Amino acid sequence: MMQWDSLLSAKRLGLEDRKIANNEEIRSQFQRDYDRIIFSSPFRRLQNKTQVFPLPGSIFVHNRLTHSLEVASVGRSLANLVAQDLRKRNDIENKEILNELGSIVSSACLAHDMGNPPFGHAGEEAISKYFAEGNGKKIKNVVTEEEWNDLTHFEGNANVLRLLTHQFKGRRQGGFALTYSTLAALLKYPYGTDAMLHGKKKFGYFQAEKETFLKIAGELDLKKMSEEPLTYARHPLVFLVEAADDICYEIMDIEDAHKLKILDTKTTFDLLLGFFDSKDDKKFYENKIKIFKEVTDINEQVAYLRASVIGKLTKETADVFIKNHDQILEGEFNQSLIKGLESKSKDAFEICKKVAVKDIYNHRSVVKIELTGFNVLGTLLDEFITAIFNPDSDYSKKILSILPSQFSVEGHNFYKKAMSVVDFISGMTDLYAVDLYKDIRGINL
Repeated sequence: MMQWDSLLSAKRLGLEDRKIANNEEIRSQFQRDYDRIIFSSPFRRLQNKTQVFPLPGSIFVHNRLTHSLEVASVGRSLANLVAQDLRKRNDIENKEILNELGSIVSSACLAHDMGNPPFGHAGEEAISKYFAEGNGKKIKNVVTEEEWNDLTHFEGNANVLRLLTHQFKGRRQGGFALTYSTLAALLKYPYGTDAMLHGKKKFGYFQAEKETFLKIAGELDLKKMSEEPLTYARHPLVFLVEAADDICYEIMDIEDAHKLKILDTKTTFDLLLGFFDSKDDKKFYENKIKIFKEVTDINEQVAYLRASVIGKLTKETADVFIKNHDQILEGEFNQSLIKGLESKSKDAFEICKKVAVKDIYNHRSVVKIELTGFNVLGTLLDEFITAIFNPDSDYSKKILSILPSQFSVEGHNFYKKAMSVVDFISGMTDLYAVDLYKDIRGINL
């Protein structure tokens, strides 16, 4: 069984030999992680990256930035609830560090989408398809099988580990130099692409970051589950980050869909009230009647119901974690906390998911942004990858001159050069990607 005293470490990647600041500091090491992330350029760029719906016109819906901030808020609450229970245990020596669970989880929540490319999940697919089916296939013969799998199965979860830990040209060792525990709380899939040959659909690190991953797993004594494929148990805090994300994106998408008139008011009310039982949640219904007498604005009523659902799910998922604590630390809890909910909330959540897939994620506006992503990212990838193979032509030199200096394409390793291009493109905002696409195509002339 994994041990909390090993799982919680303030040691920083790339700064392992540096003495940890004493307790007189205003901020703890984990609070510093939060600040490093929230003040960073990649985090700020999330404000111009699609969450689900196209970026706002007159109606402001969620983007990656607002989503991440909300996930961090829910994640902190979840972690604080769990910490209250852990303080009662006798097998944890350093109980003081449990006060930092909220900071660790909220930091990981802030960063969890930073590896996502422009245009939401369509951006991930566009990058993968370019290499698997487009002109990117030319690279297949000059990279290893593992490296090829990285390129043809681009994964935002793996990319966030790279973004936070890779030493880009001119940058410091360790990337953001975050604590090992914060990085581990982001490892939703603690295995590489080789696990996909054994039935896994996603992975948590690129081959370029394998050694970094192993370093994190070793430092925190994560439990090794198998050698072939190399698989570790999740850090327990991953379950809290995942739950916060699940709660926010599902419930907030319902609210956004109502604002955009994709869902009518009755449907929205029915979906949100579906989480509450008339007998078990009698107090909620009493409060609802009082509040709705005062608050008559429909959007504010929806917001109240949304907040009530998030509060309920936060408490219930924390209870699922506590109930399955030992199984989680053994690495034997193999589902999300959401799936461990009791029937009422679990059924209501599943209904929301079905409605979201049917009416929201396949809505015309969402499909249009996905098509834009395919065309824009596919074109940009083709321009830069082609230039890598023909670096001496005048046109290629001009294209490669656009790359910021931190994304080095020097040398003869095509995997590293291709990853640098992917680093550049995946870090773009939606609008920057579209503008660069127009510039290269001469559309603005």
